[in-house]
Amino acid sequence: MTGHSADAARENGSTFTWKVEGMDCASCVGKIQTALAKLPGVSDVRASTITETLTATIDQTQISSRTVEKRVAGLGYTLTRKLPPSLTSGPEHELLGRRDANAAHGCGEPGCDQDEQAPLTAADQHDGVLAKQGHAHGESADRPWWQASKGRLVLFTGAMLALAWTIKLSVPALAFWAFVGATLVGVTPVAQRAIAAARAGMPFTIEMLMSIAAAGALFIGAAEEGALVVFLFAVGEVLEGVAADRARAGIRALGELVPKTALVEENGIARDVPAASLTIGQTVLVRPGDRIPADGVILSGTSGIDESPVTGESFPSTKGAGDGVFAGSINREAALRVRVAKAAEDNTIARIIRLVEEAQEARAPTERFIDRFSRWYMPLIVGLALLVVLVPPLLFGGAWSTWVYRGLALLLIGCPCALVISVPASIASALSAGARRGLLMKGGAVIEAAANTQVIAFDKTGTLTEGAPRVTDVAVYSGSEAEVLRLAAAVETGSNHPLAVAIVEWARTTGCRIQPADGVRAVPGQGVTGSLGGQEIFLGAPRFAEGGTTWPAGASERSAALEAEGKTVTALVVGGRLVGLIALRDEPRLDAKSALAALQDLGIRPIMLTGDNARTGAAIASALGLEFRAEQMPDDKVAVIRALGVGGRVMMVGDGINDAPALAAASVGIAMGSGTDVALETADGALLRSHTYDVVEMIRLARAAMANIRQNIAVALGLKAVFLVTSVLGLTGLWIAILADTGATVIVTANAL
Repeated sequence: MTGHSADAARENGSTFTWKVEGMDCASCVGKIQTALAKLPGVSDVRASTITETLTATIDQTQISSRTVEKRVAGLGYTLTRKLPPSLTSGPEHELLGRRDANAAHGCGEPGCDQDEQAPLTAADQHDGVLAKQGHAHGESADRPWWQASKGRLVLFTGAMLALAWTIKLSVPALAFWAFVGATLVGVTPVAQRAIAAARAGMPFTIEMLMSIAAAGALFIGAAEEGALVVFLFAVGEVLEGVAADRARAGIRALGELVPKTALVEENGIARDVPAASLTIGQTVLVRPGDRIPADGVILSGTSGIDESPVTGESFPSTKGAGDGVFAGSINREAALRVRVAKAAEDNTIARIIRLVEEAQEARAPTERFIDRFSRWYMPLIVGLALLVVLVPPLLFGGAWSTWVYRGLALLLIGCPCALVISVPASIASALSAGARRGLLMKGGAVIEAAANTQVIAFDKTGTLTEGAPRVTDVAVYSGSEAEVLRLAAAVETGSNHPLAVAIVEWARTTGCRIQPADGVRAVPGQGVTGSLGGQEIFLGAPRFAEGGTTWPAGASERSAALEAEGKTVTALVVGGRLVGLIALRDEPRLDAKSALAALQDLGIRPIMLTGDNARTGAAIASALGLEFRAEQMPDDKVAVIRALGVGGRVMMVGDGINDAPALAAASVGIAMGSGTDVALETADGALLRSHTYDVVEMIRLARAAMANIRQNIAVALGLKAVFLVTSVLGLTGLWIAILADTGATVIVTANAL
């Protein structure tokens, strides 16, 4: 459609979403998108094989949604429309308008049929199908293969073929016509789809090749082989659908993690409601053993929360009042009251599913190349088959029946199905496998870039380190360690500064009874002051504590030594006298060192970028065994990323917030953070468990996916090269050709899974 029409459709249009049964590969997506792109008033067409969904914006002043549905149904797909939220409330909220491929008729163009332009009627809605609460999976996910349209075709075609062979054995004179009947039964729906695709502007499709081959087989009297070819093609389509459903299973399993109902507390009374209906601010009760129904914050109760379904973290973490929880996590120990923080469509599970869906659109460069290749490959094969049919009989006196047969075999073996599906099958499998393990990558382009990574730049705080300082040393010059911690905590109680929080927590863990100080006042850039029991207390940087204060011998040297170890030192002064030094440091993650060593074994160069001073950066880098750049402002990090990128692909791993510019500048930006909005939405990928070693797992998964793709392409092209030659030489026939094509499709799909 023209740019003007597209703009008008976006401005005046409504967005429709359908479940599409039978959309099992990238070529299916291409057919639908190409067919709809040629319709006036249709824009923003998006289709996903992972979720079997189709979304389009329709300007209903130019075209009706029913016309769009008939165009897609004519290609052989079954549509189930998702009604908008305004029509999905109340007892009928699960009702969906259904459009079946069997109902398709007419040309599908505006004005073809008066009824086409009519709105969706109550009767149409009455004919709807029920979807599962909260998320429709479509029929293909809920029923066995033999109940789907492709499965029924296989069974019927197989039965007709078996009947024809029975007739051949019992009444040989009728055998030819029995095989003709079996061929026509099997090829008729295929030919209908081929014609619909040709009218939509796609003459070179596998359905068209099959239709030509079947018609040609009947023309030269090879009806038995024609029937067998049609049956094997139907089997291949079913196997493709089963394999695609296997790839979708991981994503469907994610959606099923969230419970269907929730126990809402209102005015002291608890009642069951659909989890999909929860609103922000409601309070839900979560009993031991229950799955948490929504992202939220614990109001009361303390329990071990198993977050492995969401983050992949194998050990439950203890959480209490004020801690955030994810939908789909399992409450292991005690009852909790949780305030809902996000609506069902925005919870972590829903966002992960959406990201995997959207990732299908971010295709890998290899996939885009295969797509372009197949566009001229199909016409080339058709042209080559015509030459095989025409040249030997016309120029060399060959038998027409022989060369027509060989040309048809060449046509079948030349089908690019296995080649086209080789890349998206591997990408889809890698995306779903990664999502199950808490490794999110936004599409094939990210997978390919990650596989080619040569340098990884890590932010320090929150990536290589825990992101929260801890007390490491307490030097006492007067009194006891407990007394130093008690007085320090007295002036820090109530502060949300990371250092203050760390000191108070450490004091509590050592059993100190903390009494808040009086008159607490922050001295900007220096520290904090207050009084307790008539004693004036100052806690702050040593350089501000030294003036007018008595320091014991060796205290200054001890302070300098601690700072040289990359630690932050605070001095506690009571009544003008130094009584202790407290050192804190943001410690490296437990798995950071092993992760960096593993990356180096993979041939990847790690480097740390930090805004801290050079002394702190050197201490952390030395402990982990990697090079570093210190005192890096956000724009400095971007400059380093660009400089590193000159010699190879660079991945940036950060916390997804203050590292956003560097994440964007890198070939691949990966965010740490257990499901935070920023981590999931700003970078090219995310590590939900916030484990440094997951970077290694992501690289390995990406490299395995690319190796899988190379294997698939080799199998697809290798088999075609062999059988193209044997078909032209007459060594292999029609049924061997289609069996080889179907076999290659099955092999590459199975290899991807």
